[in-house]
Amino acid sequence: MAASRDLDLRLVIVCLVLIRGYSPLPTTSQLAETNTMRPLTPRGFPTETFEFPTEDYSQMEDNPVTPPITRNTVSPYGKTPKRCDYNLCLESQIPCAVLSSSTGCLCPGFTLHNEVPQAPNLKSVSWNGSEVVARWCAPQSYVTAYIVEVGGKERQMFRKDQRSGGLGDMDHNAEVCVVAVNDAGESERSCLMYAGDSSLPLKAGLIGGALGFLLLLLLAVLLWRHKKQRKQEASISMHDTAETE
Repeated sequence: MAASRDLDLRLVIVCLVLIRGYSPLPTTSQLAETNTMRPLTPRGFPTETFEFPTEDYSQMEDNPVTPPITRNTVSPYGKTPKRCDYNLCLESQIPCAVLSSSTGCLCPGFTLHNEVPQAPNLKSVSWNGSEVVARWCAPQSYVTAYIVEVGGKERQMFRKDQRSGGLGDMDHNAEVCVVAVNDAGESERSCLMYAGDSSLPLKAGLIGGALGFLLLLLLAVLLWRHKKQRKQEASISMHDTAETE
């Protein structure tokens, strides 16, 4: 029995030796040196360690880098903005807002549409040969119309782009006022006294005298031609009578 056991043990040892010689198992020291987190390097390749970039390219694509924005102090038209060529005393002009949007110029400071306008500036009230005409300058405000008063009563209403208007015939020593109007209300009044033209009666007399003289001259010419025609007719009739005798 002992001999058979020794024989079986030898056979087992021989088998183990043969198996180990065919596929050697790693020793304990080799297992300790092996890093289980490190990928195995194939044989024949260098064992250098490659460092991969740590940037997050997906984040860079989502948030692209933009160049810094520089503020331009010059107007988009390439020049320093200037005041618009807009005269508050001229009528039928292009609105200053339109000039500013097209040329980049600066309009004078205007009050808003929901604020009562400032008072206009009544420049003159004079006789132009056929009627009394008032002239004014617009305020730096939003205006929808102008009202001209004579003697405290409304006389005429004018458009927002007008700067003058005829008032017809007026008595002497009448107060004329102009008022700017918008949706918020009326401005204060700008007034002048109209004293009339002192030379108007003289002019009317001269014109009337000239017309009378022309009428008299025309009548005299007509009478002279009529007398001349009658003389010619009388001489013709006398000549005919002499020939018949």
